[in-house]
Order: sequence, then C-alpha cells, then structure tokens
Amino acid sequence: MPSSSETDALLIQRIRRGEVDAWSDLIARYEGRLLAFVESRLGKRGASEDVVQEAFIGFLNSLPNYDGKRALESYLFTICAHKLTDHLRREGRRPAVPLSYGDETSGDWQPEGRARPASSIVRSGERRGLEEKAILEALTEQVARWRERGDWIKLQVIELIIVRGWANKDVAAQLQITEQQVANFKFDFLAKMRSMVKKQELSEEVFPELYEQG
Repeated sequence: MPSSSETDALLIQRIRRGEVDAWSDLIARYEGRLLAFVESRLGKRGASEDVVQEAFIGFLNSLPNYDGKRALESYLFTICAHKLTDHLRREGRRPAVPLSYGDETSGDWQPEGRARPASSIVRSGERRGLEEKAILEALTEQVARWRERGDWIKLQVIELIIVRGWANKDVAAQLQITEQQVANFKFDFLAKMRSMVKKQELSEEVFPELYEQG
C-alpha cells in the first residue's frame, strides 16, 4: 500500500496532467479535515465552507510553485490558515491563527521558526492578504476583458501555464500554435497584470518589485 506522501505526489501529478477526477479526489481527501479545523474556530458551517473553498482555489493558483518538498497536508493547512485569517479580519475580529501548520497531523499550529518575532508574522500575513486581493482583482478584470473580446486562445494559454503549470512548448503543442505566440501571450498577460496591480496604488512594501525600476 502506498504511503500518504506517495499518494499525495501521485495526486498532484494527476492534477497537473489535467485529469478531471483528480481535483475531486483532492477535495474528498482533505476537505473534511480543513472544514473541521475552520469550523472549530468560526463555529459557522456556511462561513467555514467558504473559507475552505477559498483555500482550495488558493492552492490551485499556487500549484505551479508547489515543488512537493513540503507535505501536501501541511501546505493546504497553511493556505487555509491564511484564508481564515483574512476572513476574521473582514469580520473585524482579531486573528489568532499562526501562519504555519506543523508536519504532525495533530492539529497543533506553530509559528514558522522559533526565533521569528510575532510582529513579523503579522506583517507577513497582512502583506499576503493584500497581495492575494490585488492579484485577484487584476486577474478578474483581465479575464473579463478577454471574455468580452472573445480572446479564448489567450485564456486557454494562461490557464494551461498558470493553473496547470505546463511548459510553453506543451501549451503550444496542445493549442496548435507556436511557442513564440505562447511566450508573447504570457509576456502580455504579466505586463497587464503588473500594470493593473500598480494602478491600485498599494504601499511599496506590498509589491516592492513593481517599483524597482521606477
């Protein structure tokens, strides 16, 4: 029988290959545990389900950057903790959730590094929340523009690259276009995202890379 880590690794491979049932299998495997954790903090089933759904979306968006070195369960619970913190802030409640889920499955939460100051953890969480909100707003706006214009090929390119983590050459082969076209669409998308995020006039501390070149 495969170990839990082997099962998770296989599951991630299936999701990246775009297998339809893989995403459902991931939710079936972890939704209950995530929901139990959030509901124990919120005490509201509906709100807890919303937070967990946001956590799964956050995981999907971060999938291209997930290298498998960290346990999938730990990774999912960390994302869920951030989403729970954001929810508590929106309700005007004081977040009381550290930002890292231990590798053990006991449900105990612990800070990321014993020597890390509490103020650093708070700033990190706040910045992450601002980053996610800014990127989501920009992404929603850009996708809406493409839909209005009927730029379906661009939408497919970005979905395959960002959501599924495909390489440019694989996207080109799948959509029967050139790698240069894929690269151009990707560059155009990132440039537009950069511009739209910068227009939100957030503090330079949130996205310092937007201001490095003036």
